[in-house]
Amino acid sequence: MTIAQELDDQKGIRQDVIFPPGDLYSDEPPLESELHLRQIILLLTCLEWLWRDRNDFYAAGNLTIYYSPRQRKSEYFRGPDFFVVLGTERKTRKSWVVWEEDGKYPNVILEILSNSTTNTDKGLKKTIYQDTFRTPDYFWFDPYTQEFAGFHLVDGEYQPLQASEQGHLWSHQLGLYLGVYEGLLRFFTRDGQLVATPEETAEQAEQKAEQSQQQAEQAEQKAERLAAKLRELNIDPDTI
Repeated sequence: MTIAQELDDQKGIRQDVIFPPGDLYSDEPPLESELHLRQIILLLTCLEWLWRDRNDFYAAGNLTIYYSPRQRKSEYFRGPDFFVVLGTERKTRKSWVVWEEDGKYPNVILEILSNSTTNTDKGLKKTIYQDTFRTPDYFWFDPYTQEFAGFHLVDGEYQPLQASEQGHLWSHQLGLYLGVYEGLLRFFTRDGQLVATPEETAEQAEQKAEQSQQQAEQAEQKAERLAAKLRELNIDPDTI
């Protein structure tokens, strides 16, 4: 046994222990704020709920995308705040590795702006997403100032998206609008309907059930009043 092996044994380190490679995982810094976290969770929750019957997409937030031309995870990587890849298997991943995903890059990327990232999101990242990723739809949003912008790739260059009358921006890739609702970015259908969360969907169903019950009770009360009126006129309502 060598001196180095003896020292390792004294420290409790076994030479035959094989540790998994750490570069398999995402390597993103903590999110800027709680609001950033809430925004990412909201987008993920709504899209996955809307597309709950689909298995041909992958959506993630604050996850590293590895895209080294030499297929090395030690170089060329970015971590968008939120992104969607279409035409891929819907499953959990430790990171998005382009060369292990048939060369696929995100179809949609959203960056959540902050004081420390705004310049990068609007400059370097935008250039990378345009020239290297070739991501068709790119958006950015500031949950504090409410700044919201979107771009669509046309002939290799990002062109600004024009907002609808409601202030929403259309994602060609998702077939959905994005717009600010109660201070956070949400998805909207083509006809302008808010894409609900599972909780909102349950609340809406409960409200409809309550409304139906109220309408039934009102109809029953109306029928009882009518029957009482007929009896006052010596008419048996059961014979009508």
